[in-house]
Amino acid sequence: MAQTKYILALDQGTTSSRALIIDREGNVGAVAQKEFRQIFPKSGWVEHDPNEIWSSQAAVAAEAMAKLNIGGPQIAAIGITNQRETTIVWDRRTGEPVYNAIVWQDRRTAAFCDELKQAGLAEKIRRKTGLVLDAYFSATKVRWILDNVPGVRQRAQAGELAFGTVDAWLAWKLTNGRVHVTDMSNASRTLLFNIHEQKWDAELCERFGVPASMLPEVKSCSEVVGVTGTAFAAPGIPIAGMVGDQQSALFGQMGTEPGMIKNTYGTGCFLIMNTGPEAKHSKSNLLTTIAWKLGGKVTYALEGSIFIGGAVVQWLRDGLHCIHCSRDVEALANSVPDNGGVYVVPAFAGLGAPYWDQYARGAILGITRGTTSAHIARACLEAIAFQTKDVLDAMADDAGIPITELRVDGGASVNNGLMEFQADLTQVKVIRPRTLETTALGAAFFAGLAVGYWQSLAEIRRIWKKDAEFESRMAPERRAELLKNWHKAVSRARDWDR
Repeated sequence: MAQTKYILALDQGTTSSRALIIDREGNVGAVAQKEFRQIFPKSGWVEHDPNEIWSSQAAVAAEAMAKLNIGGPQIAAIGITNQRETTIVWDRRTGEPVYNAIVWQDRRTAAFCDELKQAGLAEKIRRKTGLVLDAYFSATKVRWILDNVPGVRQRAQAGELAFGTVDAWLAWKLTNGRVHVTDMSNASRTLLFNIHEQKWDAELCERFGVPASMLPEVKSCSEVVGVTGTAFAAPGIPIAGMVGDQQSALFGQMGTEPGMIKNTYGTGCFLIMNTGPEAKHSKSNLLTTIAWKLGGKVTYALEGSIFIGGAVVQWLRDGLHCIHCSRDVEALANSVPDNGGVYVVPAFAGLGAPYWDQYARGAILGITRGTTSAHIARACLEAIAFQTKDVLDAMADDAGIPITELRVDGGASVNNGLMEFQADLTQVKVIRPRTLETTALGAAFFAGLAVGYWQSLAEIRRIWKKDAEFESRMAPERRAELLKNWHKAVSRARDWDR
């Protein structure tokens, strides 16, 4: 009797590493998760230990497999999805990082970005990469490591060092250093990749001071790039899917047709609209990015990145100690009928789309003597929806078509109150799928397609099922008042840290 086969999805996120075992029907048979340290050396700096990223990811993979009592022969393929833009530089010979991973949230290179803008380079960079010139992306982080860690630039110029985003780091570790690869979705987030020519750009590498010898080979999102080595719990498994987490969630939501949009409510919030084979230039400060490469064809997307989404709930838990655990926030927020006039702008790492203000900082406005922790908690949740509304409006302007549906996923999408408020603000239908693990599903689908676990997109589309639907019920006057006050609050928080 043939053994049942599964796909192992490695979901390496900003605050935790996760592993999921997924079957042919898209069911999640086992999940394992492990948080890892967030390192804050200075104000605005955010780092991770790359070895801790690897050890936590390897540990949860072994744990998930143990939960189902399965081994390597029952894993048809591995799909990797990851926090994007986070930057790691390591020694090719020893495999040891030369510095901590600099996380996508990190703002230390904001001043250098300003220098490039003043030199008039922002538009040229945007034309080639589809990205705004911001500390969010990888290139300035690589440059910082090369310039600030003693001896590292010389070693890079000698060809001794490798750069990669987290997907490349995991692929390197999984294969015992045999492959140095990334995929198009992650490459398109570095400020070094020409999304139109679909290759690393020599001029940009020179401008950012990144030797080409450091760069990984760029692959499609769905192909076998290598097999696991002896450092992994189960050697010999094909690594067949690699995709950045937000593009993965769009694919996991089956947003495979132009015009489809999803929002993932994770540490940050990320809206992506499939624009098909066309790279659409944004007039509204959105990003033009590669969604995926599949079957030899590249699909593009418009993206709005919100830096602080669910992280505002972690701040309520760890910073203000308003709640004991994240799931307590819904009850606390619902203990008051409204926000009591309080607005929270969670610009802890600046503001992303559509503002792109790296000097904005967090603010709580409208506080009175009657304000309670419940009002602040409610305002924090509402801020997630307000930010999403801003991006959705920009996306509709760029696309030139009315938006009628928003597919949602991620941890905060289980909060019915937040999803209803989201529908109220946006006046579009908010649809939550039965399986919320869409990021992991996307990576699994790409990996499974590469090895014939699933035969076609049509087969995968039948797997996606709707769980709940939310529609707007708010009075227009109330919506207008809330949005007016939100935009007033944003104006107070902008350009704060200059």
